[in-house]
Amino acid sequence: MRLAVKHRTHYRYDGPIFNAMQQLRLTPRNTAAQDIIDWKLEADGLCNATQYIDAHGNPVHMVTLSDNLLEVEVTASGIVETKNTSGILGKDRSGIPPRLYSRFTPLTKPNQAIRRLGNILDQDDKVSAFHELMAAIRDKVTYTVGVTDSNVTAISALTAGEGVCQDHAHIFIAATRSAGIPVRYVSGYMLIEDEDPSEAHHAWVEAYLDKLGWVGFDISNGICPTDHYIRLTTGLDSRSAAPIRGLRYGGASESLTVEVEVSEQAVGQQQQQQ
Repeated sequence: MRLAVKHRTHYRYDGPIFNAMQQLRLTPRNTAAQDIIDWKLEADGLCNATQYIDAHGNPVHMVTLSDNLLEVEVTASGIVETKNTSGILGKDRSGIPPRLYSRFTPLTKPNQAIRRLGNILDQDDKVSAFHELMAAIRDKVTYTVGVTDSNVTAISALTAGEGVCQDHAHIFIAATRSAGIPVRYVSGYMLIEDEDPSEAHHAWVEAYLDKLGWVGFDISNGICPTDHYIRLTTGLDSRSAAPIRGLRYGGASESLTVEVEVSEQAVGQQQQQQ
């Protein structure tokens, strides 16, 4: 499937910002499940950005802004050819050891209730066990938009019983790591074709199995990622996999608007538009 993406992030400040730095993790990579056909990143200060690969293999543009700006806009767009691999990505060639993703973070610490969820994984058929874990998390945490924020932990989300894909992913990660299995957070995009409560900018996880390598699980939708998904970043949790992170001086307060559009594109349509 050929998917077209446009991801626009717009910041508006009530006063000028004097200095700001942004880490932009907005460049997807080729994997067993996707090939990047075309991709473009547009942002203030991008022409002077420092580029590097972070500890999780994500391409990063480090942008520095020093003008007295009242607005900042970042846009990522492109075309990605996706394949349905039933969530199986296999083993990385990056050299990053899977054990890196066994470490708990402040957002993914387990408590007794989460460790009990992790006990579901104490069976030989791990893929079936992961599906059981996804179902258990969805039973306990209803998908509800607007009740959590980026600072909510796995423990808090499970206790509240409400959350979004980020919260489902953090709970899954905490439970899986408590069972001694490496698992990483994934941020990306999803093509929505029905009325299910999901968002085009989405989050899921990938667990490491010795025989299969990395396998994806979308807890909020109860499935393994298909050709409707585009994988953007990975990390230990939502913070290390965040598409945009930064700090600023000035501006006092800000308002943020994020717009994500994902659509299917017929082969040949891109050439016709050029």
